Amino acid sequence: MSRIRTQIERPDQEIVRMAAHFSAATLLEAGGKKGALPSGIKPLGPSMKICGPAVTVASPPKDNIMLHEAIIAAQPGDVLVAEVAGVYEAGYWGDIMTHAAVHKGIQGLVIDGCARDGADIRQIGFPVFSRGLCIQGTGKNGGGTINQAIVIGGVTIEPGDLVVGDGDGVVVIPRHEIEEVLRRAQQREEDEERVRQLLREGKTTMEIYGWKSELLPS
Repeated sequence: MSRIRTQIERPDQEIVRMAAHFSAATLLEAGGKKGALPSGIKPLGPSMKICGPAVTVASPPKDNIMLHEAIIAAQPGDVLVAEVAGVYEAGYWGDIMTHAAVHKGIQGLVIDGCARDGADIRQIGFPVFSRGLCIQGTGKNGGGTINQAIVIGGVTIEPGDLVVGDGDGVVVIPRHEIEEVLRRAQQREEDEERVRQLLREGKTTMEIYGWKSELLPS
């Protein structure tokens, strides 16, 4: 099996556009509470959002050559999703790579590790979701894979799965489940709007959801 794959199946672009209308939390709930990446992975800027198919990267610890390769392997609209063997204390991604990714049309990066050059990345506006920032550099010794299955926080991510991230965190939706999850997400949004209307009419959440309250009359 080749360590590097460049040809993967991706969800239809219209499906991706539809998914971008929903929050990561809504899609997580619609998907049965599956696919949430660890809460420690957060955007470098609070308004950063991503929605696109995953190009998966497995990188050896403190080495980022495979991330450079992944920029070449990716297509416009893709999201790079990387694991670094659990070694967070290195800046695997910086401003030069950000410029390269923007030029390629890549949507963003999700990495179970750290980045650096945070101010530059925020100024450029390229969405990076990471464990934080780390000043330590990386080597270029090689190894790792591109577009093979990876695991982050117990979530298996296959190339072509849909990755959605915002200020609340990141969720991964298996490619073959996307359309059903979107259907449920739309229903959830409609249900929540009905709840908001009932709240505007003076109902309490305890009444709306039928929960037993010690403060309201039976």
